[in-house]
Formats: sequence, C-alpha cells, structure tokens
Amino acid sequence: MPASTAKSLRVAVLADSDTRWKWGALTANRISPTEFIESDKSSEMVDSDIRLDGFLLRGRATPTARQLEEVGVRADSLREVTAVEFLREMTKETYDVLVLALVGGGVQAMLHGLAHAWQGRARRPVVVTGYVGVVYEKLADGLLLRHGADLVLANSRQDAERFRTVFEGVGADASSVTEVALPFLGGAPYEKKDPYTVVFAAQPSVPESRKDRAYLLERLIRHARKHPEREVLLKLRSKPGEHTTHIEELPYQKLAQKEDLPANFRLVYGNMGEVLDHTDLLVTVSSTAALESLHRRIPTVVLTDLGVREALGNHHFVGSGCLASWDQLDAGHEPAPDPEWVARQGVGADGSYTTAFDGARRRITELLAAGELPPLAPYYTPVTAPGYLPGVLARHHLAPDGSPLPGAPAADKAPSPVRQIVRRAARGAYRHGVQRVAPVIRRMGEL
Repeated sequence: MPASTAKSLRVAVLADSDTRWKWGALTANRISPTEFIESDKSSEMVDSDIRLDGFLLRGRATPTARQLEEVGVRADSLREVTAVEFLREMTKETYDVLVLALVGGGVQAMLHGLAHAWQGRARRPVVVTGYVGVVYEKLADGLLLRHGADLVLANSRQDAERFRTVFEGVGADASSVTEVALPFLGGAPYEKKDPYTVVFAAQPSVPESRKDRAYLLERLIRHARKHPEREVLLKLRSKPGEHTTHIEELPYQKLAQKEDLPANFRLVYGNMGEVLDHTDLLVTVSSTAALESLHRRIPTVVLTDLGVREALGNHHFVGSGCLASWDQLDAGHEPAPDPEWVARQGVGADGSYTTAFDGARRRITELLAAGELPPLAPYYTPVTAPGYLPGVLARHHLAPDGSPLPGAPAADKAPSPVRQIVRRAARGAYRHGVQRVAPVIRRMGEL
C-alpha cells in the first residue's frame, strides 16, 4: 500500500436551537464517522472518530445548559456565536465538513456569508444541511433557502423525491439532494412493559390555541382516570422561560397547575429516547417522536380529535394507519402501521436503517477526494430574488453580497464582564417579550 498520512476528520456544526443542535451533531456523526486517508496516489475513508466543534447561533432559541444536557450530545468544543463571529471563525479554521443545522433563512444567510468569506480559497469544507424532522409545511420556501449546500439531506425516500421535484421545477441543480434518515432513530425494539405506559408527546406550537391545548390535556387526564392500571405521562419539551425550535406560548405545565391530577398521571422531561424505553403507547398530534416510536415498533397514535389538517401537521400521517382519536384509545384501540408507508418515511423498522447514511458518506468521500470544490452557488441571488434575498441576509447582519454590514455584532476578543451581563439581561428581556408580552398583545388584537 502506498505511504499515506492520516488526519482525523474535522467537523463543525452550527445550530440555532436545542433540537437542531441534536440533529446537527448526530447527523455529523452519522455521515462522517471516518478518517480521511491522503496518499500519494489515492484518497479513501476508513472508520475512525471525528473531531466535532459545535457553534450555537445567538438568538431567541439559543439552548440553555439544561436543554443541552437533556439532548445528551457531546462535542469536543461548544460555544455561542453571532452569525458574523461564526463567519470569521470559518476563515481562520480549516474544517472538512460543515453542518448547518438552522432554520431556512439562517442556512441561506450562512451560504452567502460563507461564499463571500471563502473567496479565493483553494479548499473549503463540504457543506451539509437538511431538516430536523417531518417536512409538512412551507416545502418550497424552506427548501429553496437551503439550496446551495453541497448536500441537502432528505430524511426519507418521500422527501428526497419531493426535494428533487422542487429544485428541478425552478431550474436549480438537484444533485445535492441526498436520501438519509433521521439521525436520532434507534433504541431497543418494543417489548410490553408493566405497568402499561401511555406517553403523550407534547409540541411547543401544535396546537396553538388555549382551547385546543386545554382539550388535549383534559383528554389525557381523563384517559388516566379511565385506566388507573396504566401510567400516563405528559412528555414536555421545555420548561417555562426556555425556548426550543418553536415558541411555546401556553406551556402544558401551566395549564396542568389548575387541574386535579390523578395519581397515575405525571409530567416528565428528559431525552425522548429514554422515555420511549418505557413506553407502550405513544400519542401525539404530529411530533417527530412518532417516527422515533414507529422505528422501535412501539404502538403509535396520531390524534384526529382536532381534525386532520395541514395547520396541525398530522396530514403528513395520512396513510400511516396511525390516525385515531382519544375516544378510540379510551376504548382500547391499538394502531397497526402500514409497512409501505413506514418504509417511505425512512424509519427503517425493517432493519434498513443501518445503511441509511451510506449514500451521504460516499458523496462526502467523493467531494473530499476531489480537493478543490466549486464556490457555493445558492439558487437565490440578487438577480433571481432581488426583493427577497437582501432581507433574509440583513436579518443576520449581512449585505446582499454576503459581506458583514457595518456595525454588525461581532467580537475579536472575549466580551468584558459588563458586556456579558448586559448581553444576558438583553437576551432575557427579549425572551420575556417573545413568550410573555407578544402573546398578550396578539390576544388583545383578537378581542
């Protein structure tokens, strides 16, 4: 074999919430659990560990220490940055792979910012992005904002087909679309527990209204009273004052404070995978937790009580065999998922999950072996979207050409103690305004 030198793969993940950090970090490990071998005649990938550096984009949903602990994903380094600080870091450090685990507008801003920052560089990282869960709304909008990455990951065969259709339909290159699966699926296959445990997976923004959320809580409590032999758990995403990927205006915890809860009813936090270890029936409106549950073959119900509607996201589960109501569950119904539907969702309950990321690994291997990569080329440019793109970039303090705007928040050195205190206070005030004041103003406007 030719003489060769080995270097551990260096991977960076930029995320803007606890959920996206989990997706980004786990995706990084799934798609690049390897070492890049550079020899005098060839390049190849072999099994090895990677170095993972995490960056948390400062904003409304920047995860707290508790949320990061609950996610349970570790990195070799992890720090909070602004968009401009991150872009500066990308000009100083040399990474092999960069995962953008951001909302669509954030991905688009970083693609243009990176394209500007990397001008004239002979080598750049392979840039990867995708979605944290089920894609059931704003398909074209969110997807075109992600165009320009080297790999746009699709979590299922169905998503891969839809992504390519959108890209090709606007005349954009669709070769970046790469079928994978959700990176956090796994865990032991389902075995019946004692006591029988029902888990309702709450969502921060679905449903939105107080009436609908109070109804779901009341039905969950009623189910606990009707089945005292069962453990009934309300699985919560965040504590009051914390934010996740979506804003939660009416936390179930607060609604539950006014209820007389039965002895077999509990509110729980923690890693979803650990909760599923003790679950016999997973109930949700449209949470991605349903796919985690189906992957383990745990009986899973997507509720129809509030209708099957795009606004709820449960329309995604049409054809799954999982749609049912609380009345049916109270009567003892257990769903039977449709195998063909499950297979199209990338769930891999048939054992195919072990190979779900092979295509992405091969593609990254090819791009790394190619050496110099072409400049990032998003579909949206000042020519194709002159009335849209500048606003998307400006939200991250970037000019239409991707360069930092004058006065953009950035730091060449660690902030002073006073600046740190002011920053924490300002962020706390902002979160209070988003979660407490804004909802009140919106409700007043509805009077």
